[in-house]
Amino acid sequence: MNTLLWIVAGLAACLAAGWILRFVGQKATGNKPQFRDMPLAVAFGYVLGAAVVVFGVWFYFQPAVTEQGMPVASVQFFRWAVQGIVLSTAAAYAFRLLGRHAGTAGSRKLFRQMPLTAAFGLLVILVYAVLAVFAPILAPHGQEQVFAQANVVPGGNPALGGNPDFPLGTDQIGRDILSRLIYGAQNTVGIAFATTLIAFFLGGSLGFLAATLRGWMDQVLSRAVDVLMAIPSLIFSLLLITVASAWVSGLGLTVAMVLIIAVIDSTRVFRLARAVGMNIVVMDYIEAAKLRGEGLPYLIFREVLPNATAPLLAEFGLRFCFVFLTISALSFLGLGIQPPLADWGTMVKDLSAFINYASFAPLAASVPLLAAGAIALLTVAVNFVVDWMLQRSSGLKE
Repeated sequence: MNTLLWIVAGLAACLAAGWILRFVGQKATGNKPQFRDMPLAVAFGYVLGAAVVVFGVWFYFQPAVTEQGMPVASVQFFRWAVQGIVLSTAAAYAFRLLGRHAGTAGSRKLFRQMPLTAAFGLLVILVYAVLAVFAPILAPHGQEQVFAQANVVPGGNPALGGNPDFPLGTDQIGRDILSRLIYGAQNTVGIAFATTLIAFFLGGSLGFLAATLRGWMDQVLSRAVDVLMAIPSLIFSLLLITVASAWVSGLGLTVAMVLIIAVIDSTRVFRLARAVGMNIVVMDYIEAAKLRGEGLPYLIFREVLPNATAPLLAEFGLRFCFVFLTISALSFLGLGIQPPLADWGTMVKDLSAFINYASFAPLAASVPLLAAGAIALLTVAVNFVVDWMLQRSSGLKE
């Protein structure tokens, strides 16, 4: 209750300070428009933002260890978060600067127009791609390799139960967590990317087919898609994968999961492709191609598809995020990527017990957060790039 009262009092103080800021600004600047037309909510936002920054600086420099020598987990996590944001911003800036001075003329021009958020997203995607492709080389151990030492605490400090050979420790059955995190990029991201490709090929082809042919083909496909979209996708996926688990197991269940999610997600792609295709097939150049006697494959892949690339690429990024999160959620529930393949969703569930070590080993408590953070980081990065692509395709300027 005291904490709630302090929060309410702090917000009230920020509101009062915002009113004073606006009043003083009006008097000091001779009632200029930037202060005269400033709403109280905007002034409150400025003061609240400044208060958050001041509190963050104060909290960052708080002691990270108590007088008894025990670490303060909240301060440690906050410091790591701030340091991660600073390092990420610096890496994105350096990556964009490098792209502006290296590469082809087209790529240099692209990097000159690229905002810092898009540069960060592109950098993260490239790092994930490298980890996925070269996982067998970069990982110190195999994803299936089991060692005699189980539940080794991360950090490599033998006094706290760590081992220098396992910087992030081992899980409950003795598998190296660092290696499984690296292989998780190959499995989780790779399978999500393949699933999205299948969904786009299936949904895009049928959507363009329905838009081009119209008539009974359009009605049959559209009504079938309506039926599939009426059921929540995650619940429908759980139902179908549970049924499939009675027939297949192991790698076969992973393949079944890919096909099920691809079919379910292709319904969204179908709707977009059909809507975009409907606006394209009425154009004069489509009629001219029909009069020339061009066949259906030519119309779809040479006329409709090139003119629908921009919205489909943007949708591909968003759809990849949804598929990626769906696979992680299914793996967390035990119905996604099956052992012995490493998967971030499963790792979050399996390593959640390490959070109990936060009182004396903050690094150990961060292990399940690493897998969850890897999922969140890729989702944010892809959305940054997608936002930039949408802005470029729409012709809007910053």
